Amino acid sequence: MSGHRPFSDLTKDWSPERLARSEARKAALTAEMVSLEQLREGLGISQEELANVMEVQQPAISKLVRRPDMKVSTLRDLIAAMGGELHITATFPDRSVEIGNFAA
Repeated sequence: MSGHRPFSDLTKDWSPERLARSEARKAALTAEMVSLEQLREGLGISQEELANVMEVQQPAISKLVRRPDMKVSTLRDLIAAMGGELHITATFPDRSVEIGNFAA
């Protein structure tokens, strides 16, 4: 899943109304724990649009967002294609620590 295009390529043709809806959905999702499929839907990105950005076929996106387990690099690529950044944090009773091994 290499050779992606920037997220801005996905949103460049969106209407101001769609951009506003997407921003509102992003804000609502901020404090929630969601599945990748719910995240994609919440951001207002279709599977076809995401497939286009990731340069794969739509059925591959359908399978990918529903997988219970995947490589960190695949998850990082998927999150990047949706316009985000993946951070992995280990949470302990007394603190949280961001794990840096998985940075791009």
